[in-house]
Amino acid sequence: MTALTLGSKAPDFALPADDGSTFRLSAHKGKPIVLYFYPQDDTDGCTLENQEFTALLPQFHALGAIVVGISPDTVESHCRFRDKFTLRAPLLADPNLVAVKAYDIWQLKKLYGVEYMGLVRTSFIILANGTIGGIYRATRIRNHAAKLLEELPKFLVK
Repeated sequence: MTALTLGSKAPDFALPADDGSTFRLSAHKGKPIVLYFYPQDDTDGCTLENQEFTALLPQFHALGAIVVGISPDTVESHCRFRDKFTLRAPLLADPNLVAVKAYDIWQLKKLYGVEYMGLVRTSFIILANGTIGGIYRATRIRNHAAKLLEELPKFLVK
């Protein structure tokens, strides 16, 4: 798969959400969208990231943005995770790696010398016209959501 680049058309997908609905990216054209991909529900880093997005959600909404989290976990796992930590951003289930692979973030990783395939924590800002405006690898989890919130106004139509 070719790596996505800024300005390229964002790959469309339809995934089940924790509220029982189906989220189709193309159905939200006309609004900026923040997609944050995270590896696993209820782990330390992923919990911190989701809590930070929840805390900043009103500010993202004030800018007109839709924010959704995506992981390979199931809807049932997302519901437990959401309820346990009172998360408010929609969580999309991608156990078949449909969006994860379309966004080219299922890659070879290395931890303690062991190589394995896994999700590389990455966020995307999708512009209102459906193209990719920003790609952000979360090299540091803390304040990743704040960084995206800071970047978002650069992509809004004035």
